[in-house]
Amino acid sequence: MSEEQKKQDTPAVKSEKDAAIKTKKKKVVKQIPRGNAYIQATYNNTIVTITDPNGNALAWSSAGIAGFKGPKKATPYAASMVVKAVADKVAEYGVKEVSVFIKGIGGGREGAIRAINTNGLNVVAINEVTPIPHNGCRPPKRRRV
Repeated sequence: MSEEQKKQDTPAVKSEKDAAIKTKKKKVVKQIPRGNAYIQATYNNTIVTITDPNGNALAWSSAGIAGFKGPKKATPYAASMVVKAVADKVAEYGVKEVSVFIKGIGGGREGAIRAINTNGLNVVAINEVTPIPHNGCRPPKRRRV
């Protein structure tokens, strides 16, 4: 084939401007007025997750993500900062009321609930879901030093 035939056979290449401009659909955010807040407060960390009524996570954060390290992660102040970060994330969903489910016995329990209330989310109910053993596993034998 000659060079002229090759040029005619290849498809026309779009200019760089045409390739750069693409129409993108705007993401439609579903408005969810009521959700669930799950607080996991351990001795080492505090994790807060806010979900819709079906259990699909809308936003979550932890004390480590908020910038706390070591023993400071389990403090009430760290828990309040975590809740503030999560509340900012779920603001676009329009969440106004939450049912709170608390798991664990860490220091951030009470601070997280208070912070949920102060960050503009109305607490409808508080449920304790900490797992409690009914004399389940046998404890390890005592240490001999």
